[in-house]
Parts: sequence; C-alpha cells; structure tokens
Amino acid sequence: MKTYANTVNGRPVTSDRSFESKNPATGEVLGLVPHSSADQVAQAVAAAKAAQPAWAARPDAERKALLMKVAEAIKANADDLARWVTREQGKPLGGVGPDQVPGARFEIWGCEVWTQVPASLELPVETVFEDETRRDEMHRKPFGVIAAIAPWNWPLLIAIWQIVPSLRAGNTVVIKPSEYTSIGTLELVRLIAEILPPGVVNTVSGPGEVGAQLVENRDIDKIMFTGSSATGSRIAAIAAKNLTPTTMELGGNDAAIVLPDADPKAMAMGLFWGAFINMGQTCAAAKRLYVHESLYDAVVAELKALATAMPMGNGMDDGVVMGPIQNRMQFDKVVSLVDQARAGGATIVCGGEAKAGPGNFYPLTLVTDIADGASLVDQEQFGPVLPIIKYRDVEDAIASANRLEAGLGASVWSTDIDKARAVAARIEAGTVWINQHGMIHPMVPFGGTKGSGWGVEFGVDGLKAVTQPQVISIKK
Repeated sequence: MKTYANTVNGRPVTSDRSFESKNPATGEVLGLVPHSSADQVAQAVAAAKAAQPAWAARPDAERKALLMKVAEAIKANADDLARWVTREQGKPLGGVGPDQVPGARFEIWGCEVWTQVPASLELPVETVFEDETRRDEMHRKPFGVIAAIAPWNWPLLIAIWQIVPSLRAGNTVVIKPSEYTSIGTLELVRLIAEILPPGVVNTVSGPGEVGAQLVENRDIDKIMFTGSSATGSRIAAIAAKNLTPTTMELGGNDAAIVLPDADPKAMAMGLFWGAFINMGQTCAAAKRLYVHESLYDAVVAELKALATAMPMGNGMDDGVVMGPIQNRMQFDKVVSLVDQARAGGATIVCGGEAKAGPGNFYPLTLVTDIADGASLVDQEQFGPVLPIIKYRDVEDAIASANRLEAGLGASVWSTDIDKARAVAARIEAGTVWINQHGMIHPMVPFGGTKGSGWGVEFGVDGLKAVTQPQVISIKK
C-alpha cells in the first residue's frame, strides 16, 4: 500500500504514523497518508517562514508568471487530479465547463481558472489623499506565512482558493487538507511545489490535532479556514490568543425563497442544482426552500421529477450524476435528520431510505409538511436532502430566512427582477442570488455574515484580504 508524502521545503516527507484514505463509494483503501508529527508541523512552518522574504521580494511579474505555470500544470494533470477527487471525495468525474455536470472534472477546471484569475490581477499603489502639502499612498504588503485548512467537500478547489491568492500577494503557505480527502490535495501541492521555490508552499496532514498545532504556531501570520462553525470557533479562540488575523468561511444554511410569480418549470433545474450540487455537500447550497402556497405543489412536482431521474452510483462509472456522501459521520447525520423529520410528521416525497450495499449512498430526498423549528430545517444537513416549507406571506418568508445564525448565501426566485431585488436586499447573507443559487465567480467577492464567518475570498477584494495595508505619507 503506497504512502503519499507531504511536501515540506520542496521535499517529500512521510511520518512514523499514517492513516487510510478510503473511497466513499466502495470502501476501498486508496492509500496511506502521513500523520504529521508536531515537529513536522513546526518544520513546515519554519520552511515557509524562511522562504517568505525572498518570495515577497521577487518582482510582481515573476510571481504572476510562475502562478500561470501552476495553472498550466493543473491543466496538464487534470485527468489524474480529477480521478483522485472522484475516488476520495465521491463526486462523479462529470464534465468540464459551467454547462456540464458539476463533478470532479468541473472541480479541476475550477482549480485552473481560480489560479489564472488571481495571477492576472493587479494591486497597484493607491493614492488615498493628496493636496499641496502631502501625498498619502496605500501599499499592500503580504502577511507572511498563511496557515490554510481545507475541507473535504471541494478538497482541491478550496485548497486553490486559499493557496493561490496568498502566493500571488507574496505570502508563503502551509496547508492541511481534510483527513478524509488528503491524497488529492497532497498530489496537487506536489505539482505546485515543483514549479515554485522550496518552502513557498508546504503541506501537513492528519486529524484535527494537526490543524490545531498548525494554527497555534506563533510564526503563522494569518489563518484561512473553511469548515464547520464548531471547528471555526475553536480556531478563532486560538487566533484571538495569538492575535492572528483570520478569514473564516464557516458554512451556511442557505434559504431559497420562491415568490408567487415565479415559473416552477423554468426555475426547476437551476433550483435543483442550487440544492443538490455535489450531493448537497456545498457550503453555499440551498438547504431550506420556502415556496409560496400558490406554487407549492407545482414546485415539489418539478423537483421530484428531477430528483428521481438522476442516476446515482460510483462516480468512476459512466452515466453517473450523483455520488455518495463523503464520510460515514456525515452520512449518519443525514439519516438522523430525515428520521427525525419523518417521526415529527413530515412527508418524505422521494428518497428517505439509505441504499443497501457498500458505500455511503443516500438517495436525493425531498421533505414536505415541515416547518421552521424542525431539526432538518434549522440545522445544516450538508447532504442530499431538501426540506420544502410552505409560506403565505412574503414577510414571513423573509423572517424565516433571517431567523438562523447562518448567513452565507440565499436566493430569490421570481419573474420580476425588481421585486426579487427588493426581497434580496432584506436577507441577511453575504451573497443573495436572484434566479440562481451558489453561482460563484473568481472575480466576485464571496464570504459570509453572522455565524457563517467573516472576510471574503475571490477577486480584488479577496486578494486584498491576504495583504496588510501600509500607508506611506509623504510631506511635500
């Protein structure tokens, strides 16, 4: 059984201990992953710290050119990387491009694009004030060493979101992938590290204790974390103790509101993928759907027709559109939430029973006759289940959307854009989409409010988020 190495200071590093990475569709052991020791975590941070001054001192054009070479390497190795995503995370291989099935090839295409865009952006010196006596300039400086902790749902894409802007701005990086999906990320970083100077990007791997050792290190200058609110809270406490800046994307429980003038048939496919992309294992997926009573039955019928027609299975097989839930812990949570809803009197329109056989397969499940206060509505299920709540008054739907601590995304569906915009402006979320859901873009800032975290990623604002402002004030 092969052990896949971490990359530290440009060299492969294994550990005395290791753990298995498993295919969630079959249970097959794919390989062994190093369990980084505390000393190895410290070595990775030290390597990043030593490499950072020279990396930041490189001409901006050189850093940009090297990152464009990274994008080329991702493209050249896209098939191998996509197969790792499918085997480790479970999403089907799927197609490439925004109009294809959003599977593993889509994820690697996103890695390429989200590398090219930050590499192409400029952060020029800004003149913030000038008169006859003085000139004040805003310069952007790197933080230093970035600690990045990536999740298991989009393991390579979110790693790129953390790594590439950080490097573009002159930081160096130590990244810890999720223990559930480590190998693909280790292989991605190995490719990146072959292009960049030693120590500029490094990995450590293991369970939560390894992440804690990373963020506790006092040579970490900023933390980027995507994951659960519970883990984010623990990381924030450590960061507060060390006065370490953070960017936190802590997931969401996105509300989608269907207004009474919406067209159920026209919106059905967009709403379906807004909820069930990556088997619902997406932070900004629609996770609770509020439908006006006049359209309720029609919307449920349209979604049921789509949900029952989507082929599910091993993502390596041809024709598969839906894969497994990535890990057993998440699978058990989904099962429990649906069982609680059923016991509480909700109607299971389709799905609702786990598939027999190997793998963490759970059918696409629609739940009706359910209301605010039910666990399936109030908790982020992070799986292939959508509760559909009937409302009578739009004011009630807005209040329902805002009643929880989650505030990552939301959506409004209507044939009247002005009416939808008015509703969207009143929803407490970092992004509110109209007639689409979860449609992120590398140039559009993305981040949450309330319990969904703080800070933004993507675009110029995301690039600024991995820099520190420095004002140089000149007396004339």
